[in-house]
Amino acid sequence: MSRESPSQYVVRVGDPLRDRDAVLSVWRGNLGRESRIAAKYDWFYLTCPHGPPLLQLLSEDTDDGCLGTACVGRRRMRLRGEGVAAGVLVDLVVLPEHRSLGPALMLQHALIAASEGPLDVLYGFPNPKAVALCKRVGYQHLTDLVRHARILRHERYLRTRMPGWLALPTGWLVNAAVALRDGWRRLRDPRLRPEWSARADTRMDALWQNAPQGDSVIGVRDQQHARWRFDESPLTSIRYLWLHCARSGETQAWFALREQDTALHVLDYWSIDGANGLSPRHVRALLAAARAAGHASVSVEISGNEAQLRGWKDNGFRARGSRPVFARWNRTMAEPSAWFLTSADEDE
Repeated sequence: MSRESPSQYVVRVGDPLRDRDAVLSVWRGNLGRESRIAAKYDWFYLTCPHGPPLLQLLSEDTDDGCLGTACVGRRRMRLRGEGVAAGVLVDLVVLPEHRSLGPALMLQHALIAASEGPLDVLYGFPNPKAVALCKRVGYQHLTDLVRHARILRHERYLRTRMPGWLALPTGWLVNAAVALRDGWRRLRDPRLRPEWSARADTRMDALWQNAPQGDSVIGVRDQQHARWRFDESPLTSIRYLWLHCARSGETQAWFALREQDTALHVLDYWSIDGANGLSPRHVRALLAAARAAGHASVSVEISGNEAQLRGWKDNGFRARGSRPVFARWNRTMAEPSAWFLTSADEDE
């Protein structure tokens, strides 16, 4: 019998606790590293402080076996001071022998229907193969999550462009010149004291409440957000960098950072400038701390308007690729000026 007809399939509402084993049976071999999937499920599906995810399960109409899954994880967002109940699309997986347009469409339509009551908006970061599916079920391409990067130590980069014996001394000279230039620019900045820590804390709450949140759709960035998204996540290990005014002790910014080899990736951040954009002085302080810790590069993924990107671009960050963001509103709200998103607004 052909597997192409959607009439062979049914979609039912899943229960994250009851259906754990069924979901994991579909994920195994089909969704990332098998050693991580159980831990990811228990964290993302069972411990989210914003409420249980909306889970949909695909089966054949003749039995209750699980052939595919799709999910929406809950997120708290804000738009012009109003709370937005958001959902991020994750984990659309169908067993290989059942992969066709029909089952995927059924799962997506079921997620939309399930979300129309509890959620204001759905958004996702589809891979190239899933873009057509998103458009077909009514999602719109609203923006792009753009990766920006800045090199601090140039030896590895130069080895791809010149002989190794020349790349090392040339890299030292370039590094020294760049560090001198960055240091000269920091001389004009108010002095900031860096602090490294392993955990989120209440200073995030004060910073979130007191900073402008702008006219963009923006995820809530308080202690609860960071503690669940980073501290409790089994998928990544992060450190926080805090920037304090040296004179008053006021906390001015924080960054959630992942170290990978010699690279430092900014997964999320917030500052006293809020949605108006990270100040160039805060970016310079981040670069100085990264250089002192021995990192060779710093990168960040952002979706935002030009004001939100200016602090990064003013300090030499350049675009290095992008991914589309699609969204679908379930209710009418004030038109946002932009979407402010980082890597933290995904599920991993």
